[in-house]
Amino acid sequence: MPEGWENVVVTSHFKVYTPDISRLDARFFRLLLQTKDFKNWLWANRSGADGRTEVKLDVFEMLEIPLPPIREQTALCDAYSTALYHAPRLEQEAQTVEDAGVSAFETALGVAAPPPPPERLVFVARFRDIERWSHEGILRAALQPNASTTRIWPVTRLGNVVADLENVWSPKCHDHQAGKDRWGVLKLGAVSFGIFDQSQNKELPERLSPRAAYEVKSGDVLISRANVVRYVGACVHIEETRSRLMLCDKIFRLRFRENSRLLPRFLPEVMRLCSVREQIEARLTGTSPTMKNISKPALLDLSFPLPELEDQQALITDLTTARQTATAKRAEARALRASAWTAFESALFATGDLPEHQSPPRQEAADGSLPNGPSAA
Repeated sequence: MPEGWENVVVTSHFKVYTPDISRLDARFFRLLLQTKDFKNWLWANRSGADGRTEVKLDVFEMLEIPLPPIREQTALCDAYSTALYHAPRLEQEAQTVEDAGVSAFETALGVAAPPPPPERLVFVARFRDIERWSHEGILRAALQPNASTTRIWPVTRLGNVVADLENVWSPKCHDHQAGKDRWGVLKLGAVSFGIFDQSQNKELPERLSPRAAYEVKSGDVLISRANVVRYVGACVHIEETRSRLMLCDKIFRLRFRENSRLLPRFLPEVMRLCSVREQIEARLTGTSPTMKNISKPALLDLSFPLPELEDQQALITDLTTARQTATAKRAEARALRASAWTAFESALFATGDLPEHQSPPRQEAADGSLPNGPSAA
């Protein structure tokens, strides 16, 4: 329990223990309960029907646990905490790098948020600038008159640079993901989070014929036309995908004009801009809070800045580099955490697992899995 908590009540499913601090470091006990060996023991000793299992209290309290001297417990916990010290810093650095990359992208397009204005501000703007560009760029120029000038790109409508948005029917599919050689129909989750997720699909029943013309392929750009508010208009560029996956009626695929002035990989980034999101959310229809829609004409009417092709490519390259750097830092943080946990478990059970007489044959779940690794608690 965190220090400072008072008047806390728990249900009968919780057992409250007060550690003898002369023999047990509370941090040690918390980590011990999250080790693989201890979880395996709990899993093997559970009772009750599936969906409501438990470990009986008398069984739990009869278990013998490794209990090094208090000084060694504290040393193990301190070593674990020290090993984790750099992980949060790496994650913060990753977020800073990614945020800076996005900010540079928005600034280059002239749509980054301006600095907070003073309490009173008087400035002059030309109507032609307001009509052709964002108020953020005008306000930034007023607040930072000596800053380097951001190039003003022409504004275009999506309908000016794409030939069409296409989708198809949504047949009644199986609830499970399509098998390796089976046709599947994409779910909204395939595009909702900014990266194409091919696992988000449902298998097409054998009695229905696939529409091969609507099979998605590498290089396609997809936009969701329905979802909860924050995911309507979610846009992804497919880098790679398995075969035999079809569009559904809630996802549009863009058909680009010949010699289009818009790079496919540039559009998903533009669709994340606050100025574009504001346009999308202003055009939503539907009364259900969990399923809003946007029409094809509304999407085609979205306006955004459009640099020259080589400038689009340069902006995407810089943004991709920033994200790759952030991803590497997050991976390093995960590796640090995993290494620290492995070191803790190895030191704790250096002399063996839980006593053999306490380890009955393991009972596996229906899918053959066993709980494993430290929890988030």
